Amino acid sequence: MGLWAAVHAERLGVDTMLVDAGRFGRGASGGVLGALMPHMPDRWGGKKQFQLEALVVLEDEIAALEEATGLPAGYRRSTRLIPLPKPHLRKIALGHSEDAERHWHHGERHFHWHVLDAPPVDSWIDPDAGMSGFVHDTLAARVAPRALVDVLTAFLRKARHVRLAEEVEIERIEPDSGRARSSRGDIRFSRCILSAGHRSFPMLDGLTQDLASPLGQPVKGQAALLKADIDAGLPVIFRDGLYIVPHEGGQVAVGSTSENSFDDPFSTDHQLETLLVAARTLVPALADAEVVERWAGLRPKAIDRDPMVGPHPDHPSLIALTGGFKVSFGLAHRLGEAAVRDAIGIEPVLALPKDFSLTNHINVASNKM
Repeated sequence: MGLWAAVHAERLGVDTMLVDAGRFGRGASGGVLGALMPHMPDRWGGKKQFQLEALVVLEDEIAALEEATGLPAGYRRSTRLIPLPKPHLRKIALGHSEDAERHWHHGERHFHWHVLDAPPVDSWIDPDAGMSGFVHDTLAARVAPRALVDVLTAFLRKARHVRLAEEVEIERIEPDSGRARSSRGDIRFSRCILSAGHRSFPMLDGLTQDLASPLGQPVKGQAALLKADIDAGLPVIFRDGLYIVPHEGGQVAVGSTSENSFDDPFSTDHQLETLLVAARTLVPALADAEVVERWAGLRPKAIDRDPMVGPHPDHPSLIALTGGFKVSFGLAHRLGEAAVRDAIGIEPVLALPKDFSLTNHINVASNKM
């Protein structure tokens, strides 16, 4: 999110310093999965509409950065397959299909939630996995996480208004005096956008009174990258929390776990092996595929699960930009833009849902909801 915020700061001509405790994008954004999945099209509301618009415009946002940098981000509107193993799931899916026809459109573009008797492509998903059919969702997409980070970073390295500082640890933020204490000395600011993933939460906790609960927590995820002779244009497969994501270069990502408690945030274990067994069963073409990387990392889950964006009610010069958990890659460009526009006092291009605000999360953590 911080990288996208810096991109928008550059576009708006806002003098900015982007600071990272490590290397840019090497936290949760440095994973391997890259699935860009829409919410279910039922029970439509502001949050789902916001995500729909963000997912659609992301394609053009990435294309503009690829043109500016000459680098690929590994983006493709790959679509998604969901097997339906039981009859009642098909009935639910047919209802969702009608919902998608009502809600899944943006300008002249329309997206669909097709319910099919058989997979739309051969030799990919096991046909027996969908005894009651398959959903084919045409809104879903994917991106190569590390490639996107490289594109964003390359754009910023040529920026006129953004200074970059890696390997700089922020030890404390003092918003009322406009000072950030860092491992390399004090940094002065008029506005500070805090986008440090799960490490944002304790900083915000320390600046917020009367919290009954922390504002968020890290959630561990494990994923793997396999090497297989597959078409990169095949649909993403989703079933019961398991994602199988084809990427360029004959690579397939499998993930991911969601672990609220863990001993080692960066190690992989039997939980990932269980996902790999399930993936190989669901996709026979992966049965003998070599695992070329196992990955684990921490994602930021805000107390109300939604992204956490906006000024602190007691310290308006401090603007949060974190949370997101599983939806960050599909929303980060819009969330980062909103945070920068908030910092300079202009209206966002797309208004954020009220549930996303830092104030809302503080109210939840303070038992005021």
